[in-house]
Amino acid sequence: MGLLSFIKEAGEKLLGTKTPDEIVAAPDAAELQTAAADAVKTYVGTQGIDTSGLTIAFDAASRSVTASGEAPDQATREKIILCCGNVKGVENVNDSLTVAEPTDESQWHDVVGGDTLSAISKKYYGDANKYQQIFEANEPMLSSPDKIYVGQKLRIPPLA
Repeated sequence: MGLLSFIKEAGEKLLGTKTPDEIVAAPDAAELQTAAADAVKTYVGTQGIDTSGLTIAFDAASRSVTASGEAPDQATREKIILCCGNVKGVENVNDSLTVAEPTDESQWHDVVGGDTLSAISKKYYGDANKYQQIFEANEPMLSSPDKIYVGQKLRIPPLA
């Protein structure tokens, strides 16, 4: 649990047409923040994650999403955090999630120019051919091992 930083210019475009600064200044800022939180929660659900016990809040002023509730396992918790943070305009995710069945936490990697899953695998595991484990750990947010983007944050699970 804690605060995880993300790159605000990268990610899914879920906040509508307004920037976080425009949301703060809008007369209906509370409604826009609620709509943004709902959009993030819906996105989490589209990734095959059960959102029934999940609460998502968005604070435009701090560019933060807060995720709370109980995840069934560590991998699901980490995927929820990734879904919340890999959103354009979000800088931080306040992780207030608990885990029903805790296990070892993953490491995190911010994708930079020139990164490939093979290169990331080589860096963390010492073996470029273990890229599939990183890909599978980030499914369904990743649709292909070749489709990562600069600024994206990835889970790097412990070696299986």
